[in-house]
Amino acid sequence: MAYTYDDQNIFAKILRGEIPNTTVLETDHALAFRDIEPQAPEHVLVIPKGPYVTYDHFANTASDAEILDFTRAVGKVCNMLGVSPADGEGYRMIANAGENGVQDVPHLHVHILGGRNMGRMVAKPAS
Repeated sequence: MAYTYDDQNIFAKILRGEIPNTTVLETDHALAFRDIEPQAPEHVLVIPKGPYVTYDHFANTASDAEILDFTRAVGKVCNMLGVSPADGEGYRMIANAGENGVQDVPHLHVHILGGRNMGRMVAKPAS
């Protein structure tokens, strides 16, 4: 997957207001909203408002203001959901990238999942 941004992806449409969402938090550079197919009691996606495909693309090309705002938005969402270890029992944050990472939407997004034990992160392949 190249760093060619597709402005017709579902998250771009959400950012343009073409598709509704259940907003949890909106900042100057980020939008957080509930996943439509939650995999845990708390399942929120956080996306940057800029046209970034993956986390490394964002980290290498976004402005300092975008990076700071997005990172702070993730922290605020964890606090709002009550899943941060300071307030709750923890969470899992997932950002898939590219084909091997099984990225479905070519717009950087992190999943914040909490409210239950998430189990081990990755199972070892069968030998």
